[in-house]
Amino acid sequence: MSGIDFVLTWVDGNDPEWQKTRAEYDTQSAPGNKASHYRDYGTLKYWFRAVEKFAPWVDKIHFVTCGQKPEWLNEENPKLRLVSHSDYMPADYLPTFSANPIELNFHRIEGLSEKFVYFNDDTFLTAPTKPADFFKGNLPCDNAIMSALTPSVKNEVITYILFNDLMLLNSNFSKKASIRKNRRKWYSLKYGKGVLRNLYYSFIGKFSGFIDPHLPNSFLRSTFSEVWEKEGEYLDKVCKNRFRTKEDVNQYLMRYWRLAKGEFSPRSPKIGKCYTLGADNDAIESAVKNKKYKMLCINDNSQMSDIDSHMNWLVSVFEELFPDKSSFEK
Repeated sequence: MSGIDFVLTWVDGNDPEWQKTRAEYDTQSAPGNKASHYRDYGTLKYWFRAVEKFAPWVDKIHFVTCGQKPEWLNEENPKLRLVSHSDYMPADYLPTFSANPIELNFHRIEGLSEKFVYFNDDTFLTAPTKPADFFKGNLPCDNAIMSALTPSVKNEVITYILFNDLMLLNSNFSKKASIRKNRRKWYSLKYGKGVLRNLYYSFIGKFSGFIDPHLPNSFLRSTFSEVWEKEGEYLDKVCKNRFRTKEDVNQYLMRYWRLAKGEFSPRSPKIGKCYTLGADNDAIESAVKNKKYKMLCINDNSQMSDIDSHMNWLVSVFEELFPDKSSFEK
């Protein structure tokens, strides 16, 4: 056994009952309530096929939803555990239509292993992996490459959220001490040109930001518990927000926290790539068919026209790579 679990979150934004409930709570058109946040690509079954093919070593898959499940899902698969929000989240946080409370409370999932990898439903395995791609010993693998938060879109909620992540991080850690204690990790040659970025940003007194690859993230369950112990009052307020707000923090706080503590093993950023559906279709097809990366994020664009045709195209690409049913399907 690898001792590593996967956590996957999913919502069926086309479910009429779910849409009705969301509308009842979204009385003021929350700025973080975008249709693209709830969009189902129709690619979920390929996520499971990819895991079975490229990560057969995983112990358990915790499939987290608001109680929804696709009709084709084989609930009897011994590796699968269906987790409803109400199974692990306090009642006063529910219902929620924001990913942030869902993610911030992962440590409350019963039976979740200390070492786990978190997947959004737009992140996929696309080549064979091994446990060491995600953890070295007991340390999550990651690329600690510094940057600076640079707002570029007016009123973009995620910018405020990342700022809040950094605020809490700098309230709890000395950047200078963090780098001094783990100098080899911060200046690992595995980062390629990222080492030069770290040398440049090391002269800034506070953590100003990080390169955030939108890929599956490796976590320690105990990191979540520690952050809640230190910043529980702030997190409690965040988790009571039904939709994303400018006051939120997100899962990146947990990632930044373990980076600042030095609880990570350096990994090349070339392990994965994030593409935008519609704009990068040729690159997506090439990367999937040639297994160029072990992990991909295929993000959509809220402004994209003819979304259905692009999603149908993506399904066809995955169908070619994963034509056979997995044991997670009936």
